[in-house]
Amino acid sequence: MNFDKKSLLLYAITDQTWLNGNTLHSRVELALRGGATFLQLREKHLDDDAFLQLAKEIKTLTDDFQIPLVINDNVDVALACNADGVHVGQTDMYSQNVREKIGPNKILGVSAQTVQQAIEAEKNGADYLGVGAMFATSTKEEATVVSFERLKEICQAVSIPVVAIGGINETNALELKGSGIYGISVISAIFAKTDILKATQNLLSLAKQVVAEDVK
Repeated sequence: MNFDKKSLLLYAITDQTWLNGNTLHSRVELALRGGATFLQLREKHLDDDAFLQLAKEIKTLTDDFQIPLVINDNVDVALACNADGVHVGQTDMYSQNVREKIGPNKILGVSAQTVQQAIEAEKNGADYLGVGAMFATSTKEEATVVSFERLKEICQAVSIPVVAIGGINETNALELKGSGIYGISVISAIFAKTDILKATQNLLSLAKQVVAEDVK
């Protein structure tokens, strides 16, 4: 799959915390039906075998909806399930090493909180950056909040697209308008909702408003 920057518009990250007896597959399908344009499979507590099995199941869904799937942190699982790419944080594998492992054609996303980290990631082969946390978030309680001005500076410092992440929901997404981002990344704003389909549709509409002036 060729990486289209516009696919970052509504970037959903999975979390099994709120399944309430449902399968992740069914929750993800609702998010994709609602208009999620990019999916990151994030599993911090599964062993590699279970993670790979889940990744293969989710990959069939993202293939059906023709949207990119990236795997959080685990390059081996990403390669084994033929995901479209991998996303790594600053404390995970060095981005240059990841690029060498996945080759030139897979998507590489890297988390960044400073201009220096962003420039370094681009230099090491990142295709996009995830910048945040933009707001306080229960999903990652230790996350440091990044200011709107810092987000804007990062967008201006690199030529690759930036997606904002961390505590973004339907009440604050529009505060990111004018920053230069290509999309918003959400977890609980989709997967913690009772009506995932409607929540995703609402967020897609907001995402379009956020990036409308910045991304043509």
